[in-house]
Amino acid sequence: MDINIVKQKDEKDPLSKFRAHFHHPKNELYFDGNSLGKLPLKAQQTLHEIIQNQWGEGLIRSWNTHWLDIPKKIAAKYAQLLGAEKEEICIGESTSVRLYQILHALMSSGLFPKQLTTDILNFPTDLYVMEGLVKVFKISPISLISYSNEVEADIKKLKKFIANHSGIICLSLVSYKSAFLYPMQLLNRWAAKHSSIIVWDLSHAVGAVAVDLKETETKIALGCTYKYMNGGPGSPAFLYVNKGVQSKLFNPIQGWFGHQLPFDFEREYTPAQGIDRFASGTPSILSMAAMEAGVDLVLEAGIESLRHKSILQSELLLKMVQAELIPLGFLIESPIESEYRGSHVSLSHPASWQICQALLAGSKLQPKIIPDFRPPNFIRFGITPLYTQYKDLLVLVNTLKTIMNTERYLNFSTEKTTVT
Repeated sequence: MDINIVKQKDEKDPLSKFRAHFHHPKNELYFDGNSLGKLPLKAQQTLHEIIQNQWGEGLIRSWNTHWLDIPKKIAAKYAQLLGAEKEEICIGESTSVRLYQILHALMSSGLFPKQLTTDILNFPTDLYVMEGLVKVFKISPISLISYSNEVEADIKKLKKFIANHSGIICLSLVSYKSAFLYPMQLLNRWAAKHSSIIVWDLSHAVGAVAVDLKETETKIALGCTYKYMNGGPGSPAFLYVNKGVQSKLFNPIQGWFGHQLPFDFEREYTPAQGIDRFASGTPSILSMAAMEAGVDLVLEAGIESLRHKSILQSELLLKMVQAELIPLGFLIESPIESEYRGSHVSLSHPASWQICQALLAGSKLQPKIIPDFRPPNFIRFGITPLYTQYKDLLVLVNTLKTIMNTERYLNFSTEKTTVT
């Protein structure tokens, strides 16, 4: 691929201006926005204001003047992004806690059979939460649907299982390993037809894939905000509960912010109306406030435009991989068709972990390149349309070629670090 061609693509990119809104370490290319997004410059300013003035000077008074409204303010923006009503989204807690809350609520509601189902493409934490609930409710083990590989779900097999085993299904809209993108509306309708409900984990989709919760007839969804949404490390999760089922579900973690009148300090617990009943403890203000810059940038850019650029960039990357890296022993572990792929591209190689380390180390002639590794041998390259450049993709492929042709990856250990 000619460098001039990719430079022209960057010059014509209508989203190129958004790159200037982020902090970029020098001599480094970042392809891990599917795991942790970059720092928006506005988030730095926001946190400085809150720490110095609102916390430092305002102290407890800032709850009334600034902080109490933050969760609803952020929730309204996520609702706009996801095609939901602002009364259907709440912000706070982690994705794991949110998943526990909503699965427990569904299991306790009597609306669906107490059978938990997922598949082998789902994120392990979701399985851990489900396994814990199996013990709490003393029900049959999780039904774990297997496929012939970890790249794509067999939708026919999935539908057949749901038809024969009604219950509560948990799926990741975009698979964390391969970026497989599920047909959301089709599966929601199929589940409803068979007395079931799907709880969607949007963690690897939100901010890069266009999601309309109303159009897809989604009842429950949740996800983290620190990947493509650039909310910051460990930023609070979001939970969507369709209005039609809110009154039938109850929060198993009854904290004071989920009370109808939290500041009356009543001894008896009365759940708040609507989505507010899924609040529990005191909101984490610093983390929530830092989220706003990221969601504002996504809304300004437009999710359809971001998705369009994501497809263009991932298709360019896949084209170069097929031409330059497949002959060097790499395999593509993501769906080729864009309609079935999220916004990261996964490759594999027998020496994947060593190759990752070689990319991270950089060299005198090449920048540090940050991807991530997932067992057994997946290297994931996240494309974040807000700041990924076309020329970055060319540098990535050329660097991988050099690493393989010089066998530089053999200089690195096969021993894994804690965070990969």
